[in-house]
This record gives sequence, structure tokens and C-alpha cells, in this order.
Amino acid sequence: MIIGDTNVGERPVILAPMDEVTNPPFRAFCETYGADWLYSEFVSADALVRSVRKAERKLTISGSGRPVTIQIYGRGVEAMVEAARIVEASGANFIDLNFGCPVKRVAGKGAGAGLLRDIPLMEEITRQVARAVNLPVTAKTRLGWDDEHVIIDEIAERLQDAGARAIAIHGRTRAQMYKGEADWEPIARVKLNPRVRVPIIGNGDIDSPARALEAFERYGVDGVMIGRAAIGRPWIFRQVKVFLQTGEILPDPPLAEQVEVIKAQVSRSVEWLDETRGILHARRHMACMFKGLPNFRETRVEMLRAPTLERLWEVFERIKERGEGIEIKGERDEGRGNG
Repeated sequence: MIIGDTNVGERPVILAPMDEVTNPPFRAFCETYGADWLYSEFVSADALVRSVRKAERKLTISGSGRPVTIQIYGRGVEAMVEAARIVEASGANFIDLNFGCPVKRVAGKGAGAGLLRDIPLMEEITRQVARAVNLPVTAKTRLGWDDEHVIIDEIAERLQDAGARAIAIHGRTRAQMYKGEADWEPIARVKLNPRVRVPIIGNGDIDSPARALEAFERYGVDGVMIGRAAIGRPWIFRQVKVFLQTGEILPDPPLAEQVEVIKAQVSRSVEWLDETRGILHARRHMACMFKGLPNFRETRVEMLRAPTLERLWEVFERIKERGEGIEIKGERDEGRGNG
């Protein structure tokens, strides 16, 4: 798949944008384990225009060799255009327009999935941003506002005609939030539409290599996004890539490797922020790791309450020692992206 001047590969496996998750430290590990294309956390256009430091920090692009997209959200055309120009100077490969985030603080203000109720404005934002920048502009959206308004067929055509160079579709409505199962049939219908010529990326419940293969072979998408299934499990990208290429099912890494991965991620998070905020920011990843380890509850609580790196390293070493020779078993969270 080629978008603009950037080749993102055939059947790319993509890290979905997730607020407070897909920061530079986490993106680095997903890249290490094979993610073909990396999305940032979503960034408020209004905050970028006002030079809010927290928003500007989200524009950090590491020395990654993989394409990186910065995703912005808002409902004001002028603010979205100005924010896109700021993003263009950050070194990103693409600018993505968030038309899918369902959370109240975003959609309730008419941004993100809120724009599913104002398609002309969604179209105008896309058109004006695409005209204002030289980087390829993409969009991420949902099937519609609710089950009575599944309008993704119309949305895809209008976004494409307004200048979107690729469209990612989460197979849920805004009303569903992240509940129930993603519906991939409307995504397949968009892909089969002869009027739609841009790449279509599918998102929703890709939490295993088998589901990724089904997305490509049954629903015909050009790429797949993995969201929450990657939290605490960045090696899922390697597992999916190997399965797509060879059919081999790779196990999760040994516990010792998992411990080293989370230690390194915490360290980078601390470097990126500071010790207190870095540890807090990494706790979501820690909470999703080591699932299935026997008699782990007390250690898990201690790990998530550790206030310093020194205490945290002590807990990690005990986890490594306890887990030698033990196979981790248990269910993983379903992969659900933010948009």
C-alpha cells in the first residue's frame, strides 16, 4: 500500500491511535515487534493552536523507521487547518482526522464521533485540511452514530472526494462505544464499492493472528489496526506478521522477556516525562501484562502501587524469579481501538 510517497507495505498491521497509550515509548516497542505503521494518541486541535505543552509533547516523533501518523481532533475548521500545519512541521508521515472517538468529552462537544451527526462539516474539515498541507491526510471513523444511522457507505465516498487518502473504519457505531462485537460487513461493503478507490483499513476486535487473517481474506481490507490487544502485549504485531506470512503460530515471549520489555518501557516513559508521571503512565501496560500467572493478585497490586523505580524493579525481579518455568495462561482483552 502506497499513500503519497510512503510505502506502508502489503497487508500492513497498524498500531491504532489510543489516548494516553500510543505515546513515543510504547510506539517504539510496537515497532520493535513488527508494527508496520504507528499512530499517535489523538491530539486536540484547539490545544495545539493555543500551544498547550501537553498537546505539543504528543507531536514527538522518535527516530522511527516506520511511518508515523499524528491524529488530530476538533470541530472548528480553522483550528483543524492550523493544527494540521503544526503537525506537518513535526516530521510525521501522515495527518489523520479523528472522526470516530466516542467518549463524551470529545463526541459530546461535536468532535470525533460527534461529527457523524454533521457529515457536511466532517467533509469540509477534510477538504480544507487536505488543501492546507502537503502531507497525505487520512481519516478514521465509525459506521455511524447508532444502528439506525449506519452511513459509512456515504461517509467513505464523501471523505475520499474531499481529499482523504486512506480511511480507517472501526466496525462499531458511536452508540456502541466499545461494547458488543465489531461488525465488519459494512467495512467489506465499503471496500467492494467501485466508487471508493482509496485504501480501506479495518479496526475492531483484531486480537489474534486468526482475526487479522480473516479481516484480509474475508473482508478484503487493505490493512488492519490493532488497538487494546497490543496494550501490555506489543509482540502481537510479530505474531500476526509471522502468521500472515507463514501460518506459524508464535507463542508469547518467555516471562523473563516480558519482564524486560515492561522494564524498558517504564524506563522510557520516565525519561519522556519524569519518574512519578512516567510510572503512572505505564501502569495501564503493566496491568495488562502477566495475565494468567498463578497466584499473582498480591504481586500485581504491589506492582501497580509501586511509587518509585527502585520498588518497581524489586517487584519485577520477584516476578521473573517466581515465573521461571511457569507457562502463563489466560484470556486477553479484546483489541479495541480508540476511534
